[in-house]
Amino acid sequence: GKKYNERYDNTEALMSAAETIFEEALRLKPVERAALIEELYHSFDPAGRGHVEALWAEEAEARIDAYDKGMIQADSAQAVFQRINTR
Repeated sequence: GKKYNERYDNTEALMSAAETIFEEALRLKPVERAALIEELYHSFDPAGRGHVEALWAEEAEARIDAYDKGMIQADSAQAVFQRINTR
């Protein structure tokens, strides 16, 4: 009936909008796409964001400790972003 058709039209319009957004997202640099993915992911579970940030902080500290002990070497931010953006 009419309600089904209205719902179908709305679904079709939303899918069209999602496809347009997706196409635009593909034009972003890889780092920008990663940030967008992170924001979309957290939009499903905002409460979980603190947990993920705590895990990243722990990882960052472990990497700093490894660097300080000479276990790993560092790259410049410019070199890192250049590698990421050329993929």
